[in-house]
Amino acid sequence: MKLILIIIQNDDSTEAVSALTKEGFFITKLATTGAFLSSGNTTLLIGTNEDRIPKIKEILSKTCVGTVQAEPSVSAFVPNASDNESVGGATMFVLNVESFEKI
Repeated sequence: MKLILIIIQNDDSTEAVSALTKEGFFITKLATTGAFLSSGNTTLLIGTNEDRIPKIKEILSKTCVGTVQAEPSVSAFVPNASDNESVGGATMFVLNVESFEKI
């Protein structure tokens, strides 16, 4: 059994959660905030068997698309810095679960 932690942009969360639940995944959805751009994120918690992880990755690659976002005035402080930052996509952590029970 694995616990999957997935961090995605709020803009991608509705489509990602819908696609994951259609495939039979049970999800806990948490509202979170990223520290770098202080933007809203969604963190998903999914308990699943290891053989279903490729399906999760497939769904996320279709529903969580990266974008370029204006970064708050970094170029004013850092020479040769860009005013744009690539954001989005999904960050996924796969953790081993020693024990699992539904009570």
